[in-house]
Amino acid sequence: MSHALRIQNLSKRFAGGKLALDNINLEVRPGEMVALIGASGSGKSTLLRHIAGLTAGDATQGSLIEVAGRCVQREGRIERDVRSIRSEVGFVFQQFNLVDRLPVLVNVLVGRLHSMPWWRSWTRWFTAHERGMAIEALARVGIAECHSQRASTLSGGQQQRAAIARTLVQGAKVVLADEPIASLDPESSRKVMEILSRIHREDGSTVLVSLHQVDMAMRYCPRVVALHQGRVVYDGPSRNLTPALLRNLYGMQADEILNGSSSLHEPAQPAPAPAVVAWPTPLAQAA
Repeated sequence: MSHALRIQNLSKRFAGGKLALDNINLEVRPGEMVALIGASGSGKSTLLRHIAGLTAGDATQGSLIEVAGRCVQREGRIERDVRSIRSEVGFVFQQFNLVDRLPVLVNVLVGRLHSMPWWRSWTRWFTAHERGMAIEALARVGIAECHSQRASTLSGGQQQRAAIARTLVQGAKVVLADEPIASLDPESSRKVMEILSRIHREDGSTVLVSLHQVDMAMRYCPRVVALHQGRVVYDGPSRNLTPALLRNLYGMQADEILNGSSSLHEPAQPAPAPAVVAWPTPLAQAA
C-alpha cells in the first residue's frame, strides 16, 4: 500500500456559502506522523471529519478520500460500508468522548464493538481476552490502575489517555487526533503527545494530528500540513517552518505562538522551499 491516506479535489461549502475546504489534495504514507496546523476556522477539524466519513464533501468531479486503501467517499457520496472502514480509523476527540458514568475499562472496550455481535455490544459482555487487551492498552498509556474508576473521576489528561487506549484496542491502522491537547495543561499535553509518538514508532501507525501548539508540531511531527481558509498553503518538513509563515497563518496570534516556541527563530539563510506554498491572493498581497 503506497499511501495510508489519499485525498483528491476535496471541497466543502456549508449552508450559507462558507467555503470550509477548498480543493484539498493530500497524501500521507503508511507510518507517517503528520501535524495539521492553522488558525481556528482554517478547516482542520472539518478535514478530519471528512477523512473519517463523518461528513460528506461537495459533489466535485474527481473528489475522493481513501484510507488504508479503502474508499471512504467519492464525489460527495459516503461509501455504504463506511462503518467497516471506520474500524481501521481511530479518532481521538478534543473533548475525549468518554461516557462519564461508565468505568474506564468499559470506555476503552468500546473500541472493540465493531468486531462483536450486536447482542454482546448491547449487553456490554466482554471476554477475558478482550478485558486483558484493554488493561494492556491502559498500561501502555500509563493509567492501568484507573481501569475500574468511572471516567468522570479522571483528570483531563487521564481521560485523553483513555481515549487513546480505546484506539489501541480498536487496532486502528490510522489515528486521527483532533486538537487532542487543546484543553490540557503543559505536562499533560506533553504526555499525550509522547504517547501518540510512541504508538507511531512502536506500532507503525499512521498518525494525523491537528494542533494549535506549533512547538509540539515541530517536536513530534517530522511533517506539517498548514491550512488557511480551507486551503493547503504549506506541506513540508516541520523544521522548515519560519516566523514569516506563521505570521501569515495566525495573524495577530503569531507573536504569542512565536514567544512560546523555542524551536523557531528567523533563519540566517533562507529555508529550503516547502512542498506547497500557495497563499490565497488577499493574503499574498498583504505579505
